[in-house]
Amino acid sequence: MLLDTYGRVATDLRVSLTDRCNLRCTYCMPEEGLAWLARPDVLTDDEIVRLVRIAVTELGVTDVRFTGGEPLVRPGVTGIVERCAALVPRPRLSLTTNGIGLGRTAAGLRAAGLDRVNVSLDTLRPEVFRTLTRRDRHADVLAGLAAAAAAGLAPVKVNAVLMRGVNDTEAPDLLRWALDEGYELRFIEQMPLDAQHGWQRAGMVTAEEILAALRTRFDLVPEGGTARGSAPAERWVVDGGPGRVGVIASVTRPFCRACDRTRLTADGQVRNCLFAREESDLRGALRAGASDAQLAELWRTAMRGKKAGSGLDDPEFLQPDRPMSAIGG
Repeated sequence: MLLDTYGRVATDLRVSLTDRCNLRCTYCMPEEGLAWLARPDVLTDDEIVRLVRIAVTELGVTDVRFTGGEPLVRPGVTGIVERCAALVPRPRLSLTTNGIGLGRTAAGLRAAGLDRVNVSLDTLRPEVFRTLTRRDRHADVLAGLAAAAAAGLAPVKVNAVLMRGVNDTEAPDLLRWALDEGYELRFIEQMPLDAQHGWQRAGMVTAEEILAALRTRFDLVPEGGTARGSAPAERWVVDGGPGRVGVIASVTRPFCRACDRTRLTADGQVRNCLFAREESDLRGALRAGASDAQLAELWRTAMRGKKAGSGLDDPEFLQPDRPMSAIGG
């Protein structure tokens, strides 16, 4: 198992397939983009599948989510999914995407074994989408969502980040749209993971503000009435059901005590926390000829160093050097 010193067991693996992206979201990276990883530094398809296999067969991982950057810009993503779906035991496979490439890939990904998708969409207004992402691709995201639903990548989840003064009035409209379309909407507090290091707590739209806005038009009842455990989203039943809405309050309501995640970056580094400032290199050992057992032990060692919490509540908190696009969600 991937057990840390606080008794938490990591069963959920986030695998970044690339640090590259075809959007330039203002809360993630500058308009000119970033210096991408050099091609030789990025794990090959075979290396990714091998490390996922070790995680699943040797370390108890049951859920694998492919992330980026934007994972659909990586050639061979469908093949990676297919090979991971063939593992025994078979992990649950999901993918987080900006949705632009889903229109042409959703059916193939489903056939390869992908179970579901999370699609990022922060606004229903094309002009606001252009402001937030610096690209005119709003219609492509909507088409990608429809393709995912048609392919059976269900439940289709939509992730939205609200930015003060930009799209912070859209929460009720986004929820109404998601309920009508049959998508599950999740609002995510903006996290200090932007490449510009411009995040400020005072500028963040909080979970409480989001819920207050939603309650102006909807009746929300906590789902189940119990703690969310390791799930990142707190969920509410909307207007008596069956619709649900989630809020991921990583900043104001962190879920570190029950965290079950481990992360693998596109260049083969293990991160035991999204906000960690240290990484453990698997790529170097893998390319030096390490056995599966040796790689598994390196991974276990990396997880034993996991801290009790993210440190977001510490006045001395420092952002990771890597932005979200280079870490993987």
